[in-house]
Amino acid sequence: MSTTLPIPAVTAETFSAEVAPGSGLVAIEFSAAWCAPCRMMAPALEAISREYAATLRVLQMDADTNAATMARFGVRGVPTMLVFRDGEPVDRIVGAVSLATLRERLDRLASQ
Repeated sequence: MSTTLPIPAVTAETFSAEVAPGSGLVAIEFSAAWCAPCRMMAPALEAISREYAATLRVLQMDADTNAATMARFGVRGVPTMLVFRDGEPVDRIVGAVSLATLRERLDRLASQ
């Protein structure tokens, strides 16, 4: 039996430390509790968090309480995942996507 761990939260206050230069690959999903597609993505995010734990940190940011950070990165809707490498954005995944699509995009980033 596998255990499901919650995806850690990031806030505007902790964002800089989480995606600082030298932090490696970090994926941040902008989501909201009221967002049905965000809830649909939860199992895929948990799977990615487990499967890529050695090379990628997966975090979530609450869109309702972090509007300034969303605006800073041009996030206009949820769910949106931004992937950072050493503090710089390298990919954007907009909308609810399949686990296979997430794996494909992350595998491509990991091999760069």
